[in-house]
Amino acid sequence: MSEDDFISKTRRKTAMLDLQTLGEELISLSTDRLAKLDLPENLLQAVIDAKRITKHGALKRQRQYIGRLMRDVDAEPIRATIESWRHQSGSGVAAQHLAERWRERLIDDDEFTAFADEYPLADLPHLRQLARNARDERSREKPPRAFRELYRALHETIAGQTKDEENNSTATD
Repeated sequence: MSEDDFISKTRRKTAMLDLQTLGEELISLSTDRLAKLDLPENLLQAVIDAKRITKHGALKRQRQYIGRLMRDVDAEPIRATIESWRHQSGSGVAAQHLAERWRERLIDDDEFTAFADEYPLADLPHLRQLARNARDERSREKPPRAFRELYRALHETIAGQTKDEENNSTATD
Protein backbone atom coordinates (compact mmCIF):
# COMPACT_ATOMS: atom_id res chain seq x y z
CA MET A 1 0.00 0.00 0.00
CA SER A 2 1.47 3.34 -1.02
CA GLU A 3 1.26 6.61 0.91
CA ASP A 4 -1.41 7.89 -1.49
CA ASP A 5 -3.70 4.96 -0.63
CA PHE A 6 -3.30 5.40 3.12
CA ILE A 7 -6.44 6.55 4.95
CA SER A 8 -6.05 7.30 8.62
CA LYS A 9 -8.15 5.48 11.19
CA THR A 10 -9.72 8.80 12.17
CA ARG A 11 -10.86 9.46 8.59
CA ARG A 12 -12.26 5.95 8.22
CA LYS A 13 -14.12 6.31 11.50
CA THR A 14 -15.49 9.73 10.48
CA ALA A 15 -16.68 8.27 7.17
CA MET A 16 -18.43 5.42 9.00
CA LEU A 17 -20.11 7.85 11.39
CA ASP A 18 -21.28 9.93 8.41
CA LEU A 19 -22.84 6.80 6.89
CA GLN A 20 -24.50 5.98 10.21
CA THR A 21 -25.90 9.54 10.36
CA LEU A 22 -27.26 9.13 6.84
CA GLY A 23 -28.83 5.87 7.97
CA GLU A 24 -30.51 7.72 10.83
CA GLU A 25 -31.93 10.18 8.30
CA LEU A 26 -33.32 7.20 6.39
CA ILE A 27 -35.05 6.03 9.57
CA SER A 28 -36.74 9.41 9.92
CA LEU A 29 -38.14 9.31 6.36
CA SER A 30 -41.69 8.21 5.64
CA THR A 31 -42.29 4.80 4.11
CA ASP A 32 -43.38 6.46 0.84
CA ARG A 33 -40.12 8.36 0.57
CA LEU A 34 -38.11 5.25 1.43
CA ALA A 35 -39.84 3.43 -1.42
CA LYS A 36 -38.75 6.18 -3.83
CA LEU A 37 -35.10 5.62 -2.92
CA ASP A 38 -33.46 2.72 -4.71
CA LEU A 39 -32.19 0.97 -1.58
CA PRO A 40 -30.97 -2.63 -1.49
CA GLU A 41 -33.51 -4.98 0.05
CA ASN A 42 -31.48 -5.73 3.19
CA LEU A 43 -30.90 -2.03 3.92
CA LEU A 44 -34.56 -1.16 3.31
CA GLN A 45 -35.65 -3.96 5.65
CA ALA A 46 -33.18 -2.83 8.34
CA VAL A 47 -34.55 0.75 8.14
CA ILE A 48 -38.14 -0.47 8.34
CA ASP A 49 -37.23 -2.64 11.34
CA ALA A 50 -35.57 0.34 13.04
CA LYS A 51 -38.82 2.29 12.77
CA ARG A 52 -40.53 -0.37 14.90
CA ILE A 53 -37.88 -0.58 17.63
CA THR A 54 -38.63 1.35 20.80
CA LYS A 55 -35.90 0.21 23.20
CA HIS A 56 -32.93 2.60 23.30
CA GLY A 57 -30.18 -0.05 23.29
CA ALA A 58 -31.81 -2.08 20.53
CA LEU A 59 -32.31 1.03 18.42
CA LYS A 60 -28.68 2.02 18.89
CA ARG A 61 -27.54 -1.44 17.68
CA GLN A 62 -29.91 -1.22 14.72
CA ARG A 63 -28.51 2.21 13.76
CA GLN A 64 -25.00 0.78 13.88
CA TYR A 65 -26.14 -2.14 11.72
CA ILE A 66 -27.67 0.26 9.21
CA GLY A 67 -24.38 2.18 9.19
CA ARG A 68 -22.57 -1.07 8.45
CA LEU A 69 -24.97 -1.85 5.58
CA MET A 70 -24.49 1.69 4.24
CA ARG A 71 -20.80 0.87 3.61
CA ASP A 72 -21.83 -1.40 0.74
CA VAL A 73 -24.07 1.23 -0.88
CA ASP A 74 -23.19 4.29 -2.95
CA ALA A 75 -24.38 6.94 -0.49
CA GLU A 76 -24.10 9.99 -2.77
CA PRO A 77 -27.35 9.43 -4.74
CA ILE A 78 -29.18 8.89 -1.45
CA ARG A 79 -27.70 12.08 0.03
CA ALA A 80 -28.55 14.03 -3.13
CA THR A 81 -32.16 12.84 -3.12
CA ILE A 82 -32.67 13.64 0.56
CA GLU A 83 -31.09 17.07 0.04
CA SER A 84 -33.42 17.77 -2.91
CA TRP A 85 -36.39 16.84 -0.70
CA ARG A 86 -35.14 19.26 1.93
CA HIS A 87 -34.82 21.98 -0.70
CA GLN A 88 -38.37 21.36 -1.92
CA SER A 89 -39.65 21.54 1.62
CA GLY A 90 -37.75 24.78 2.23
CA SER A 91 -39.04 26.36 -0.94
CA GLY A 92 -42.58 25.34 0.01
CA VAL A 93 -42.26 27.10 3.35
CA ALA A 94 -40.85 30.17 1.60
CA ALA A 95 -43.85 30.21 -0.75
CA GLN A 96 -46.19 30.01 2.25
CA HIS A 97 -44.50 32.95 3.95
CA LEU A 98 -44.58 34.94 0.72
CA ALA A 99 -48.31 34.26 0.32
CA GLU A 100 -48.91 35.42 3.91
CA ARG A 101 -46.97 38.66 3.32
CA TRP A 102 -48.86 39.35 0.08
CA ARG A 103 -52.18 38.67 1.82
CA GLU A 104 -51.42 41.32 4.43
CA ARG A 105 -50.23 43.78 1.78
CA LEU A 106 -53.37 43.27 -0.31
CA ILE A 107 -55.75 43.57 2.64
CA ASP A 108 -54.03 46.44 4.45
CA ASP A 109 -52.41 48.44 1.66
CA ASP A 110 -54.42 47.47 -1.44
CA GLU A 111 -51.21 46.75 -3.44
CA PHE A 112 -52.84 44.92 -6.35
CA THR A 113 -50.76 46.76 -8.97
CA ALA A 114 -47.52 45.53 -7.43
CA PHE A 115 -48.91 42.00 -7.20
CA ALA A 116 -50.07 42.10 -10.84
CA ASP A 117 -46.60 43.27 -11.92
CA GLU A 118 -44.98 40.35 -10.15
CA TYR A 119 -47.64 37.73 -10.99
CA PRO A 120 -49.22 38.65 -14.34
CA LEU A 121 -51.28 35.45 -14.55
CA ALA A 122 -53.12 36.17 -11.29
CA ASP A 123 -56.91 36.41 -11.25
CA LEU A 124 -57.02 39.98 -9.94
CA PRO A 125 -60.82 40.46 -9.83
CA HIS A 126 -61.18 37.33 -7.71
CA LEU A 127 -58.32 38.41 -5.42
CA ARG A 128 -59.81 41.91 -5.05
CA GLN A 129 -63.16 40.41 -4.03
CA LEU A 130 -61.51 38.11 -1.49
CA ALA A 131 -59.50 41.02 -0.04
CA ARG A 132 -62.69 43.14 0.26
CA ASN A 133 -64.45 40.25 1.99
CA ALA A 134 -61.47 39.71 4.33
CA ARG A 135 -61.48 43.41 5.28
CA ASP A 136 -65.21 43.19 5.93
CA GLU A 137 -64.76 40.06 8.07
CA ARG A 138 -62.04 41.74 10.07
CA SER A 139 -64.12 44.88 10.72
CA ARG A 140 -67.19 42.85 11.75
CA GLU A 141 -65.08 40.39 13.78
CA LYS A 142 -66.44 37.44 11.84
CA PRO A 143 -64.62 34.11 11.32
CA PRO A 144 -61.77 34.52 8.78
CA ARG A 145 -63.22 32.50 5.88
CA ALA A 146 -62.34 34.94 3.08
CA PHE A 147 -59.00 35.63 4.79
CA ARG A 148 -58.14 31.93 4.39
CA GLU A 149 -59.53 31.76 0.85
CA LEU A 150 -57.37 34.74 -0.12
CA TYR A 151 -54.30 32.96 1.27
CA ARG A 152 -55.13 29.79 -0.70
CA ALA A 153 -55.61 31.72 -3.93
CA LEU A 154 -52.37 33.67 -3.42
CA HIS A 155 -50.44 30.50 -2.56
CA GLU A 156 -51.73 28.73 -5.68
CA THR A 157 -50.78 31.71 -7.86
CA ILE A 158 -47.31 32.06 -6.34
CA ALA A 159 -46.58 28.32 -6.34
CA GLY A 160 -47.90 27.94 -9.89
CA GLN A 161 -45.72 30.72 -11.26
CA THR A 162 -42.68 29.45 -9.34
CA LYS A 163 -43.12 25.97 -10.87
CA ASP A 164 -43.53 27.49 -14.33
CA GLU A 165 -40.32 29.49 -13.87
CA GLU A 166 -38.44 26.39 -12.66
CA ASN A 167 -39.70 24.36 -15.62
CA ASN A 168 -38.69 27.11 -18.05
CA SER A 169 -35.22 27.47 -16.53
CA THR A 170 -34.72 23.68 -16.63
CA ALA A 171 -35.81 23.54 -20.26
CA THR A 172 -33.32 26.24 -21.27
CA ASP A 173 -30.36 24.70 -19.38
